[in-house]
Amino acid sequence: MTLLESGEMYLETILILSRENGFVRAVDIGDYMGYSKPSVSRAMGLLKGDGYITVSKDGGIELTEKGRLIAEKIYSRHTKLTEFFKIIGVDSETATDDACRIEHVISDKTFNALCKHLDEMRR
Repeated sequence: MTLLESGEMYLETILILSRENGFVRAVDIGDYMGYSKPSVSRAMGLLKGDGYITVSKDGGIELTEKGRLIAEKIYSRHTKLTEFFKIIGVDSETATDDACRIEHVISDKTFNALCKHLDEMRR
């Protein structure tokens, strides 16, 4: 099953929150993303059912290996795209917003070329 953009966003959020706090709950995800408890609950059920996350008895949410791979890919795209946009003169807020939209649709081929160019720009 192909993961939708919203699912990728949830996985990326879980990754970010787990790095910041160590322990992630549905309420933390809702607060971070600005989503309602029912929306987050439904999404967590779908992600759990598809094997992207586990939920412990105390409500802790963790990425499975499958979920972590996707979350790290999306997060990497987000940070690299944001950095690239800022280097070419885009303000920080716009760079972050645009990266958040593009990270889900950019092809691996284009992203890899952008990363290669970014590395060359840093030299």
